[in-house]
Amino acid sequence: MDGMDLGEDEILARQLAAVASSVGAAGGMTGRIARRMKKNVHEIDLILPLPFAEALGRVVRVLDQAGPRCDHAVPGTELRADAMAVRVVTGGGFGGMNPVVVTVFVDALPGGQGCAVKLRAAAKEGLIKQRAGQKTAQRLAALLVD
Repeated sequence: MDGMDLGEDEILARQLAAVASSVGAAGGMTGRIARRMKKNVHEIDLILPLPFAEALGRVVRVLDQAGPRCDHAVPGTELRADAMAVRVVTGGGFGGMNPVVVTVFVDALPGGQGCAVKLRAAAKEGLIKQRAGQKTAQRLAALLVD
């Protein structure tokens, strides 16, 4: 499936299935259940007063420290020299065991006014609401503006 878009729901279901399998639980069943669970999604819009290359570099450094990159296409991205999306999977919630898909869109503003950055974090929510998407988005946004 490389090169094709895998939506957040599918990425999260696969990640949760892998976590379940790693502790001896039924990964396949967990994945099927995860596809039906609600998502906690949080988006934050930022302006980075940096040229595009520097803003993108900052985003890549922060996200590379957060977790491994997703090599799948990000929906809504266009092939432009002044716009880019980066997606990683990181851990959130109790003990960092809840996978969180983080997608950051970087778009150069006209006239060299910096870059618009949209950070989106999504995680599945179980019976205990951990708000992993929201907390992860807030944590990474703080690192981007530091």
